[in-house]
Amino acid sequence: MRTFERARVPVRARARARARGSAAALVVAGLLAGGCSPDPSGAPTASASGSATPADPAAVAGSATPLEPLPAAVPAALAPYYAQRPVWQPCDSGFECTTFRVPLDYDRPGEGDLTLAAARAAAEPSGSASAAPAPSGSSSASPGGTRLGSLLLNPGGPGGSAIEYLETAARTYDRGVRAQYDLVGLDPRGVGRSNPVSCLSGDRMDAYTAVGLTPGDQPGIDALIAADREFAEGCRKQAGAALGHLSTVEAARDMDVLRALLGDEKLNYVGKSYGTFLGATYAGLFPSRVGRLVLDGAMDPALDSVTGNRTQAGGFETAWAAFAQDCARREGCPLGRTEQQVGERLSALLAGVRAAPLPTTAGGRRLTESQATTGVIQAMYADFLWPELRTALADAEAGDGTGLLRLSDDYYGREADGSYPNLMFANTAVNCLDLPAPFRGPEDVQRAVPEFERVSPHFGRDMAWMALTCAYWPVRATGAAHTIRAVGAAPIVVIGTTRDPATPYAWAQSLAGQLESGRLLTFDGDGHTAYGRHSACVDGAVNRFLLAGEAPEPDKRCER
Repeated sequence: MRTFERARVPVRARARARARGSAAALVVAGLLAGGCSPDPSGAPTASASGSATPADPAAVAGSATPLEPLPAAVPAALAPYYAQRPVWQPCDSGFECTTFRVPLDYDRPGEGDLTLAAARAAAEPSGSASAAPAPSGSSSASPGGTRLGSLLLNPGGPGGSAIEYLETAARTYDRGVRAQYDLVGLDPRGVGRSNPVSCLSGDRMDAYTAVGLTPGDQPGIDALIAADREFAEGCRKQAGAALGHLSTVEAARDMDVLRALLGDEKLNYVGKSYGTFLGATYAGLFPSRVGRLVLDGAMDPALDSVTGNRTQAGGFETAWAAFAQDCARREGCPLGRTEQQVGERLSALLAGVRAAPLPTTAGGRRLTESQATTGVIQAMYADFLWPELRTALADAEAGDGTGLLRLSDDYYGREADGSYPNLMFANTAVNCLDLPAPFRGPEDVQRAVPEFERVSPHFGRDMAWMALTCAYWPVRATGAAHTIRAVGAAPIVVIGTTRDPATPYAWAQSLAGQLESGRLLTFDGDGHTAYGRHSACVDGAVNRFLLAGEAPEPDKRCER
């Protein structure tokens, strides 16, 4: 598992979700069990069953600088981009697609453009859908009732394709929402169909994913550094100047251009995982243009990259604790009959794989410790993958690494032909721009490992070393940790799940506290993100907000 991923998009979970009814709306991840509560150091304490201790948003934000809004008026140099007339063409079996231009560099709009791709599903007429009053400035009504304009969607990542997500969400979102909004997916710059970043060939990515992340000696450290340097150099060669202009701030500005081209005075938006950071950034830059924003599985923009990595490591530890408890209760659990036994056997298994990679049936490839750990992490994203993980662990104990390698390949999105999608390349490119590198070299990682291991005995060491990638990135970070206030914005719904390991609950508490108009909606349960998943309470609150503008009451809590 490579680089700190703010909110991983598990590729296999995405593919399987399409066949799972309401779960198809997830895209960003399935069901995780885990929780985090902050200790005085900012590190989470693992708990498989307890809710997170409420965080003090002011303490979390610390001394981070607030994100300043941009001028309300569109600068003259950007006016031509806002005046485009995109042509929508039928595409992808029932959708409409278009492209439009944005400046490569918003500070120098005359020095080159990028072409971004978007798709939409037009509002569906529905005689049974209850119409809601249209907000001022909305577009004309559809035949099926009052049309509320466009609803932009983003599944997370960074690197998840919003177009791909749209084409699932269009079938699974609430019928009333689909009746009154055009659902729109915009692939952010560098992602999917929008100037996608590419870095390594399939065979080189195979080698990259196999390199050990827990180096025990200097040759191991050298191999890891060489792999990170190769990855970074491949991105530099293939992406060129665009590599320095894939930040979240720039992607948020692109969304404002699309908002204008869609004819909407306000941006209506549902973002999940990293999509919450993108949406919150939009609100901070353009607070007067905030319509109905839903941020589900929220990130905390005030965290530096070291704290973010460490906190997320603790989140995954809580997910493992929940899996271990579940496994230990089942007959035939391959790793033991108690949570402690399951954890000890996993550690022993990974140590064995580190010493001797396991054979697989995958064309002569062998399972390394890095891939085995990534396979476990992949299954933590969704509880419907837990049976597969149990089988894979049993097979690994018997000497066959095929199942864990398959889960690792799913994490990276590796196809049967050995190719890889754009997701991981874009993920790294955005993360390395948005925050300064957490570590400057292996010595920094070695000093940080004990604290990471304290927070996460099973994953902490790996997650410390995987953050080394950005140390060798060919362009400097343009962002830094900051708070987002969005002064004057309409109410913004921030959803946090109490035992969400990928985006721990304390992150949602902090973001909702930073936003002047933030409304925290808590799902007391397990998993990564909540809307469209388990809770009629969450779904009802969000749908009322999207359709009628009725924000949840402050600190509303929901269960399944």
